[in-house]
Amino acid sequence: FDRVPEISQKTFSSVSGLAKGSNRFCIGYNTMQSEHDQAKPLRVVEFYSGVGGMHYAVLKSKVPATVIAALDINTTANTVYKHNFPEINLLQRDITGIKLSEFESWDADVFMMSPPCQPFTRVGLKGDTTDPRTKSFLYILDVLPRMAKPPNHILLENVKGFETSETRSHLISTLEECGYSYQEFLLSPNQFRIPNSRLRYFLLAKRKPLKFTFEHKAEIMKEVPSSTVAGSTTPVNQDLSSSEVANSSPPQNSKDCQIPCPYSIFDPEDRDATDCQNISEFLTPHSKEEEEHLLLPDKLLDRYWKVLDIVTPSSRRSCCFTKAYGHYVEGTGSVLFSQMDVDAKEVFRKVAESEDQSERLALLHLLKMRFFSPREVASLHCFPPEFTFPQVTTTKQQYRVLGNSLNAHVVAELFKLLTD
Repeated sequence: FDRVPEISQKTFSSVSGLAKGSNRFCIGYNTMQSEHDQAKPLRVVEFYSGVGGMHYAVLKSKVPATVIAALDINTTANTVYKHNFPEINLLQRDITGIKLSEFESWDADVFMMSPPCQPFTRVGLKGDTTDPRTKSFLYILDVLPRMAKPPNHILLENVKGFETSETRSHLISTLEECGYSYQEFLLSPNQFRIPNSRLRYFLLAKRKPLKFTFEHKAEIMKEVPSSTVAGSTTPVNQDLSSSEVANSSPPQNSKDCQIPCPYSIFDPEDRDATDCQNISEFLTPHSKEEEEHLLLPDKLLDRYWKVLDIVTPSSRRSCCFTKAYGHYVEGTGSVLFSQMDVDAKEVFRKVAESEDQSERLALLHLLKMRFFSPREVASLHCFPPEFTFPQVTTTKQQYRVLGNSLNAHVVAELFKLLTD
């Protein structure tokens, strides 16, 4: 990306995503003409609103739209949302308690939603429609056909795995019953030059006679139509399965610094990220005290050093950050190694040979490996610099709500595509 002048935080609603401490955009995009450019702003209802990832995506898209209501039952997430969007009508209510008349009263043009993902995750029980956490989403699907004026646009996000669920089948049948055309996607931020792997399922739906401006495909699309949306890129290794990518690609860019740890986990959903920005673009300055607070504690270092996914400031990839990040390390996200004057591989060799815990820890301390801070995780999610946490939220809570969130840039691109 080309260097651009510094901009004020107040301009976020028109040009957003500036990484804190940097004068580069998180991702750039061009102004687009849409069917709503000369019309009144779209009225958006944000279900499962979390900390406001979809709201930031709407702002980032520059599509004329207003979030008129946001709904979530998570108290911590709502505290963060209200802190950043104090003027929004935020409802801490069970969706199943909202009557049809209230759905109608919103007069919404767009429903955006990210239903609970636990019923569909790879590591979960995959309860699908029998999981109580799916109940509220099934209720929305029950209400939709009964609305006199359902929204013209729907955007849904969930984990990979949702696409094979019974809940997804119910969603599709409901959309078809209500006269929607739809397109499904599996996308990750690293397809948009963002150095983070977070493969997610997305669905865009338009109520007929509205039509998409791109060619519809019956199969799930693995890329955003680049001719329609600025900033998207064709994923590398798009013809390979994720397992084939994992077996054919090194854990980090070969042009990058060599991986410090020879035992690093490779995320099977990660992709070759040679076109991504450096991790350094998303890092923020910390005081000495803050840096020490982010260092991996001894109990995690000694037990899990063999399975850490380690990246450096010059890396162009990182693993998906989950809600357990910060107090677990295996499979929850990458950790940062920036002591480039230390021969990390030699340190790890000595650690592997040592049978003395004190000696191992003394060696590992030389590496000063640390967690990404919540602000840095938010930056990798393309949240703007003005996104902050209220003082009442603990670091653990911040990691949890970010782990349940989404990438604002990816959703912004899809929102533009949906409303074009």
